[in-house]
Amino acid sequence: MAYTVRVWDLPTRLFHWALVLCVVGLVVTGEVGDNAMVWHFRFGYTVLALLLFRLAWGFVGGYWSRFGTFLSSPARALRYLRGIHEPTDMVGHNPLGAWSVLAMLLLLAAQVGSGLMSDDEIAFAGPLTRFVSGATVELATAYHTEVGKVLLLALVTLHVLAIVFYTVKKKQKLVPPMLHGDKQLPTPAPAARDDVWTRLGALLLFGLCAAAAWWVSRLDAL
Repeated sequence: MAYTVRVWDLPTRLFHWALVLCVVGLVVTGEVGDNAMVWHFRFGYTVLALLLFRLAWGFVGGYWSRFGTFLSSPARALRYLRGIHEPTDMVGHNPLGAWSVLAMLLLLAAQVGSGLMSDDEIAFAGPLTRFVSGATVELATAYHTEVGKVLLLALVTLHVLAIVFYTVKKKQKLVPPMLHGDKQLPTPAPAARDDVWTRLGALLLFGLCAAAAWWVSRLDAL
């Protein structure tokens, strides 16, 4: 008997796919440069708003989206890697996937943060460059355009390959639940709350995060 469980609430799903689109947009506009940098900054501010939202949603969001639910100890991740699985490993993020998600969020935060302090010395500078030293701007620019970009692209590639591996090799459908929210499970599991009030609360929360990102974008004009 299979149980249909709502694992990913709508706000989490929208966050995920919006982040995917923004990261693609950042890579494309960053490579094109020139006038496309206007959109590069816009995508960057959107990612900032999304990250702020995800940080807050990790404490008040759906059950399986909360950090306290899906983050696991390194020891548990190692046990999972050795093939010792727990029942909840198959519901939300498995232990390895959880650490991958955390790494992705941290790298994105570092990339956005360094971008806010970067200066191409031609036409575009982040809104925080005026508040830090020249040495910090130089370091942030180097990280943003070289180290951070490579690390992020490598992790994204690893993430995609992991999805392909689990889909093809282990026959686990990871993408469909991130589209419609539900998983078919062999045993019952707590469902994520995903009612109209949850969604309205998430919309209000994202509005506040978007306002914070907009305020950051205007700091260079103050």
